[in-house]
Amino acid sequence: MSFRPRPGSIPDSPGVYRFRDAHGRVIYVGKAKSLRQRLNSYFADFSALHPRTQTMLTTAADVDWTVVATEVEALQLEYSWIKEFDPRFNVKYRDDKSYPYLAVTMGEDFPRVQVMRGARRKGTRYFGPYSHAWAIRETVDLLLRVFPVRTCSAGVFKRAGQIGRPCLLGYIDKCSAPCVGRVTPEEHRALAEDFCDFMAGNTSRFIKRLEREMREAASEQEYERAARLRDDIQALQRALEKQAVVLGEGTDADVVALAEDPLEAAVQVFYVRGGRIRGQRGWVVDKVEEAGPGELVEQFLLQMYGDAAAESMPREVLVPALPPDADAVADLLTEQRRARVEVRVPQRGDKKALMETVERNAKESLAQHKIRRASDLTTRSKALQEIADALDLDQAPLRIECYDVSHLQGENVVASMVVFEDGLVRKSEYRRFAVKTKEGDVAAIHEVILRRFRRYLEERSATGELTPEDDDGHGPIDPETGRPRKFAYPPNLVVVDGAGPQAAAAQRALDELGVDDVAVAGLAKRLEEVWLPGDDQPVIMPRSSEGLYLLQRVRDEAHRFAITYHRAKRSKSVKESALDSVPGLGPARRQALLKHFGSVKKLREATAEQIREVPGIGPATAEVIVSTLKGERQ
Repeated sequence: MSFRPRPGSIPDSPGVYRFRDAHGRVIYVGKAKSLRQRLNSYFADFSALHPRTQTMLTTAADVDWTVVATEVEALQLEYSWIKEFDPRFNVKYRDDKSYPYLAVTMGEDFPRVQVMRGARRKGTRYFGPYSHAWAIRETVDLLLRVFPVRTCSAGVFKRAGQIGRPCLLGYIDKCSAPCVGRVTPEEHRALAEDFCDFMAGNTSRFIKRLEREMREAASEQEYERAARLRDDIQALQRALEKQAVVLGEGTDADVVALAEDPLEAAVQVFYVRGGRIRGQRGWVVDKVEEAGPGELVEQFLLQMYGDAAAESMPREVLVPALPPDADAVADLLTEQRRARVEVRVPQRGDKKALMETVERNAKESLAQHKIRRASDLTTRSKALQEIADALDLDQAPLRIECYDVSHLQGENVVASMVVFEDGLVRKSEYRRFAVKTKEGDVAAIHEVILRRFRRYLEERSATGELTPEDDDGHGPIDPETGRPRKFAYPPNLVVVDGAGPQAAAAQRALDELGVDDVAVAGLAKRLEEVWLPGDDQPVIMPRSSEGLYLLQRVRDEAHRFAITYHRAKRSKSVKESALDSVPGLGPARRQALLKHFGSVKKLREATAEQIREVPGIGPATAEVIVSTLKGERQ
């Protein structure tokens, strides 16, 4: 291979390496105890490599590396680069479903208990994940008797404070009602902290405290209070019964198990806190190169715990096989948790039995995933090939860009660009355009394609696609950030929403720029016909065609993205035009009015006295605002 490093140029030291494609985009990141041995293994015997590794090497056009001092530094740099560059050939563990968590928003003035999914938020404590949201709500309903923490939304909380009356939960003692001042912010935060402690496994002290208070109340003949405390104890015990006891009370561990075949692997994790299973979660992954269980475990632990909060990490991680650099991984997790983390393989007893249970779950998860995924992979490949055959392309269009124009009677004209790679959305590369021309959709398409590909040409160096080392500052990779520039990569196929005229306009723009290696097609909505530039007749793809279905998805996504941008721009212009017409009203006071009233509609309904309540608005200005807005409405 032409980019193979010269013999002796690779250092025999620990480090991290990056393979790049012809555009300079990072496509694979790896680490090694010895960079020389690891990189030489890629070039020694190509035929002996894993098929996906062969694909990676044929896609690559360059390789570079960074030397580090220790294996822990190599792990940290590998994780950072994978997160920064999102290389297409690296192992990426994907949730096989969206798991709900029980979350406590400790970062708010009045913490709230709620069900949350998706990305984690700073200042929020998470417990779980749970298999079903209703399981979280059942647990919360039981615990609110003892820890009456706020569960309402910000709007309900604010409304209750305005009217001075709590919601139903406040009346039935399942909320301490901080909204109306029944408890101080400090007292409510203490309740939230106790709730978190109980969920984290520190359960015995709360039950013992309630039992002591119950006995004291009974001895003082406060039988109603004693009965209430008895019911609270039973509620806590029922909440605990929902979580199976599997290990000793002091056990704090994550149990990780794998199931794999030559192409894919599934991971299951059981979260054990205080000896009880607090949650379960699963991931699936495509195996990019030949990797044993130890390598898969290492990559999984890095991705799982790379950004984890210290309080959410366990004291012990039980795995089916030790990572190749087990000590370095344990040191990295210890640094993340700020306390010692043990990574080990259970050999006997209850922990070994639990590992076998988790492994059975992983095998079942992989079987179910393969049933779902088989049709998905086949369908995507078939769709891309059908498009290539229908449009007479040299190869399947692995990158498709679609453009759509949106406007209202020629005003606020905008356009969208959406990107599909390998038949899947690539939302990080979506772009939107404020269109300057007002001469119709055909002219708008011509303008947008011209702007997009002019930027592409500007961001290539004059001599062609170069690697970052040779780049003169105008290549596809920004030398300062190491990230791709906005329009650095060309598509294989440009799809425009429309028929022959729109497709011809896009082709004309490409011809004017001298871009001759990008195919163009238009997809008309009415009959779902595919139009090629210069053809008098459309290409008719079968209605049941997977290729046509993919083109429809691409077109509809571009339409959705354009409409969203158009509505936002139109809404902004409506607000601006309504207040711009008020004499003597500057940007700061316009913003203050909108912030106070929430919308122009509510501002129109306000009286001069109400408008004077806004800081900076005097009696005369308030009268001008009222008369101007009323005159505009008439």
